[in-house]
Amino acid sequence: MDFAIIMALLPALFWGSVGIVTTKMGGTAAQQTMGISFGSLIFGLLLMFAYVIPNGFYLGPEIWVTGLLSGLVWAMGIAFQFMLFKQMGVSLGVPLSTAGQIIMNALLAATILGEWTTVAMWVVGIISIALVVTGAVFISKPDKKAAVTSKIDSKSILYLILSTAGFMMYFVLPNFLAKIGYVSEEVRSAGNGLQYMTAIIGPQSVGQALGAVLIVIFIFHEQKQMFAKPSWKNLLTGLVQALGNLFMFLAAANPHVGQTIATTLSQLNIVVGTFGGIYILHEKKTPTQMKTIIIGTVLVLIGAMIIGNIHSFS
Repeated sequence: MDFAIIMALLPALFWGSVGIVTTKMGGTAAQQTMGISFGSLIFGLLLMFAYVIPNGFYLGPEIWVTGLLSGLVWAMGIAFQFMLFKQMGVSLGVPLSTAGQIIMNALLAATILGEWTTVAMWVVGIISIALVVTGAVFISKPDKKAAVTSKIDSKSILYLILSTAGFMMYFVLPNFLAKIGYVSEEVRSAGNGLQYMTAIIGPQSVGQALGAVLIVIFIFHEQKQMFAKPSWKNLLTGLVQALGNLFMFLAAANPHVGQTIATTLSQLNIVVGTFGGIYILHEKKTPTQMKTIIIGTVLVLIGAMIIGNIHSFS
């Protein structure tokens, strides 16, 4: 059991480290996007050819369409998240991005996917979202006495909205396409849903790489620098992100952990990203900011854990 919980904590470690690793690797947001996408592509293709195909998992056209679409919007999410990190830093960008994803994914699960089926779930869900929002306010609160405050301006807010939208669609598309019948219930539920979610990783990684190339060419306009040295260095960032995905699936498949606990524990990435940015990347914060960041982080984590266990109120 102890080993299972340790495995379930690894996604938080890897996902929380993405902003730290990519900052250490350097490069522009475009080069970081290229690196992480192609690192994920390498991992996704290895998983597909070494595990998914040999085990006979279904890889029909709907799996490829679902994977490609979710990979394309993920590329949008990661590109604008890297721009967010450069605008406001990792220690502030990670918790705000995580809070945005928690809120939007919860609201989509409640409305479009119809997963909140009782009054109790709605009450608990609204309370947990309020905790996350309050936590995000505390985290982003500047210290007026500080000589340098975090860059929270219209540009950073736009990056936050676009990155959250990309990740939101990335998470919801596989379940939404199953809900409307594009993916059959037989395919979606095979192996308690893990075969479906594992099978789309390969096609998803292709969509991620394709989306990264399109974004670099048509949004960043950095095609001449897209394969420069920082892009290759950021392959490591892609492998870090992909390992988080792998351990997430392994934890969810473990009967001692399950999907709910695995998802909840993965939200601890906010702790790794926030305090890693401060203590590893040396992003300066005043004593007042540290207090509000700690309070905000605790509130976001409490809200995330409640949402992660919301089905116990059904």
